[in-house]
Amino acid sequence: MNKLYTLLAATLLLVSCGDDDKNEDVVGQPNKDGSIETVISVTHADSVDLLTTTHKIWVKGALSQTFVTTDTLKSLGTEPVKDDDGNTLSTKDKKKDYEIYITVK
Repeated sequence: MNKLYTLLAATLLLVSCGDDDKNEDVVGQPNKDGSIETVISVTHADSVDLLTTTHKIWVKGALSQTFVTTDTLKSLGTEPVKDDDGNTLSTKDKKKDYEIYITVK
């Protein structure tokens, strides 16, 4: 009987640790009763990159304010275009992208 409980507990543990690819932090639409929605984008220009940050302030279901700032960043240069296997697709290079990390406190 003790082995049955052990087997049942092990099975329950394995089932509860299923591989779920859903990211619970991703939000389809912000809570518009009182929130700050932030959008960050990087656009490649000639020799620089433009970092655009947009903050939308939502109060009681209505957009209260919008703040947009644009900053100029040094370009990271170029890299060859590659497919999923790492093979170079063409002789043309593409601009390197910045990695964006956000800390919310």
